[in-house]
Amino acid sequence: MAIGRQFAQRIVMKATILAIGKCKKNSPEAMIIAEYVKRSGWDIVIKEQDNSTQEEEAKFLQNSISNGAKVVVLDERGVNISSLDLAAKIESWLNNGCSEICFLIGGADGHLQSTRDKADLILSFGKLTLPHMLMRAVLAEQIYRVQTIINHHPYHRA
Repeated sequence: MAIGRQFAQRIVMKATILAIGKCKKNSPEAMIIAEYVKRSGWDIVIKEQDNSTQEEEAKFLQNSISNGAKVVVLDERGVNISSLDLAAKIESWLNNGCSEICFLIGGADGHLQSTRDKADLILSFGKLTLPHMLMRAVLAEQIYRVQTIINHHPYHRA
């Protein structure tokens, strides 16, 4: 199929999810995350740290950001944009030489200002409060969706 071949030939981005709290191996959320990671043509890496103090969580998140990576902090104070707008933003980063994006998911108390200050984008997925493990599943799906939008794959239908 031409679309599948065209889809597979697109530029590969690395998406790193830096998250506080560890996802249980066989949990429903872990299975959803694994499904979207498997579908993705991008290299998706997940790095986790157990919950601790907000300062220790911030240190882990900030020290895990790769040099040159764009940083997207998931935070309730962030902008709430559409998947199409997120795809446009990421595509512009890609077109300007970005090869990695780090998505930061904080602990139960959220992010310190010092972590938000590192962000190229502070993103909110709405006003709802979601469990951290479910947020990872939603984020994994959105990373996949963004990729399909950029590659003109029919998964996302506007």
